[in-house]
Amino acid sequence: MSISERVKRILNLVLGNKIVIIHGRLRAEEEARLIEDTMAMVDHIKNFKGIELAVIEPDLRKENILIKMKYGIAKRLVGDSSALTVIGPSSIVKEIRRDPKKIELLLS
Repeated sequence: MSISERVKRILNLVLGNKIVIIHGRLRAEEEARLIEDTMAMVDHIKNFKGIELAVIEPDLRKENILIKMKYGIAKRLVGDSSALTVIGPSSIVKEIRRDPKKIELLLS
């Protein structure tokens, strides 16, 4: 999918009051476009207050060099799939607390 198609699909789900969980992380261009499109929509859609976005990644600073190398090789081959991205509407998602080992999602 192109950047605009992915962003449009994510925004359609979020506008339907759904929480999107993506295995991996959005590319920088996709994340910027998502935020840009969201800000444009806030003014035009009545009950839309925006989105909450969080990325959870493993903390490799404490790992040994062999594990770091494995993650590095895997990241180059298949992309950054060790991350988890959570996107949801601000009207439902009140807070996202991040920790390398867990995620707390507080909903209303």
